Amino acid sequence: MTRTLHGRAALTVLVSLLLALPAHASMNKSITIGAGESSAGASTVNGKISVGAGATVTGDVSSVNGSIRIEEGATVADAETVNGGVRVADKVRSQSLSTVNGSINVASDVLVEGAVTAVNGRITIGGGSKVANNLGNVNGEIELEGSEVGGDVSTINGDVELADGAVIMGDLVVEKPGGWNGSKRTPRVVIGPGSRVEGVIRLEREVKLYISESAEVGGVEGEMTMDDAVRFSGKRP
Repeated sequence: MTRTLHGRAALTVLVSLLLALPAHASMNKSITIGAGESSAGASTVNGKISVGAGATVTGDVSSVNGSIRIEEGATVADAETVNGGVRVADKVRSQSLSTVNGSINVASDVLVEGAVTAVNGRITIGGGSKVANNLGNVNGEIELEGSEVGGDVSTINGDVELADGAVIMGDLVVEKPGGWNGSKRTPRVVIGPGSRVEGVIRLEREVKLYISESAEVGGVEGEMTMDDAVRFSGKRP
């Protein structure tokens, strides 16, 4: 994920939500798709969206000013919001998850067939879950807990932690801040026990880098090298 994509995220999501309202749409009300129900999609401007357990949504669920909650075993296409969080329960299947201002919390055994993106918000991916493509944000922590990302993981100002044997199949990238996203704070990157970065840790700025002695990484490039990493033997540094 590049810095250009990060910067365009807010505009892209907002325009798509306003121009592509599905049949089940509301301007100022919350929407609930009940447990086990089928739906072609749902969209609201000022309201939250709830998708019940085991529901099947063949289209997108989207809000401009509201949260999205997807309950256990449900299937949706894209889940998108501008101002609000996205919360996903166990065993959900989705095409992609995105927000501009809000957190994304993914529970266990979830499959996201595309990307997971936020601009200003924390991203947490639980045990046994898989994100097939890229995952990233600008500001906010990223936590992978026994989960797998098939592409790159990227941030600019956020901390990143891999725990419980988490795997990144691509690169882990901490981008150089600039302009509106500039920050003097030093991010913290922790590669925990049994975790792997199949690609490289590419650092465009200095970070506090901790790598477990039982972790595997493809190398450290950019502003730091492997020699700059603090190695540790416990569960956390």
